[in-house]
Amino acid sequence: MTPEFVSEMMRQLLMAAFWLALPLLAIGFIAGVLISLIQILTSIQDSAFSAVPRLAAFMLGLILFLPWMLSKLMAYATSIIGNVGRYAK
Repeated sequence: MTPEFVSEMMRQLLMAAFWLALPLLAIGFIAGVLISLIQILTSIQDSAFSAVPRLAAFMLGLILFLPWMLSKLMAYATSIIGNVGRYAK
């Protein structure tokens, strides 16, 4: 394997990880900002008030995006496994 080939494989790996993590990270960011705004407006500083809605948002996002994430992951794994012959050179 050439260094260019390895760097391209690593780029594909990092891009796949980025796209798989992006929906849940975006949901967590948006939920965190909204909950923080609500806490500021209502002066509620309870830690359970911030943890439970974020967890619920993550779970809902995971349920909604899991089929898409699995299809992306299977496509990446299929491309890696399908090109095993190229990696052995």
